[in-house]
Amino acid sequence: MEKDNRYVVGLGEALWDVLPEGKKLGGAPANFAFHAGQFGLNSVAVSALGEDALAEETIWQLEEKKLKYEMPHVPYPTGTVQVELDTDGIPTYDIKENVAWDNIPFSMSIECIASNTRAVCFGSLAQRNVVSRETIHKFLDATPDDCMKIFDINLRQQFYTKEVIQESLKRCNMLKINDEELVLIGRMFGYPGLDIENKCFLILGKYNLDMLVLTCGVNGSYVFTPGKVSYQPTPKVEVADTVGAGDSFTGSFCAAILSGKSVKEAHRLAVNVSAFVCTQNGAMPVIPERFKI
Repeated sequence: MEKDNRYVVGLGEALWDVLPEGKKLGGAPANFAFHAGQFGLNSVAVSALGEDALAEETIWQLEEKKLKYEMPHVPYPTGTVQVELDTDGIPTYDIKENVAWDNIPFSMSIECIASNTRAVCFGSLAQRNVVSRETIHKFLDATPDDCMKIFDINLRQQFYTKEVIQESLKRCNMLKINDEELVLIGRMFGYPGLDIENKCFLILGKYNLDMLVLTCGVNGSYVFTPGKVSYQPTPKVEVADTVGAGDSFTGSFCAAILSGKSVKEAHRLAVNVSAFVCTQNGAMPVIPERFKI
């Protein structure tokens, strides 16, 4: 079979998580691209950086991690997030505003990547500012018809609106959401009384999605496809921190589906990879060979 060398793209925020033990490069799109790339996919992170020392450090880290990037420099500071961890290693975030990734320009080189994209993952956070929101929309609209478009909703602080979520759901063919976000969406869209399964099937049908992935922390995860549900329990592990675990789930799930695995096989792999990432510090640990497809 001929290798498909089209891009798998993480699109949106590039930032540094400032954790208690020091700062680490993060941001869901870069995390997703990094993890998808560990399975041999031609992954690239698309964002924007400032014209500061942190931008240089970002490039150095991306190159050290062998992660391709398209991140033009703009006259805003490179993104940072203050991360506090509770006793269970669960993070809370203070996300700095009006930074480089709020102002991603839609350039010819970014359009060129979009037209040659096999899968793209984007969220709601990078759409808080109109500049990056319009770039994300243009990127999605420029992708090929068979592109897997994953909306990893990632609701953070107050940085989302009903309109942004609706527009994103119309442009994606796969939604990734967690149980807390599903409650918020249920309230926002006016169906708070439905149980989890009915809510997920309702969203799947309403937006004509191919898949809806629901993660429920220690209570396992589900993949809804039209008429079917896959469930996997969450493995019990010693948690270092959960930063990036969801992105590793999405990246490995996407890689498995693109390699021709069934939903159930892809789901099992994603659960095991994200459990491993929880045992490591930071969002981008190297995945052991035993997980490789």
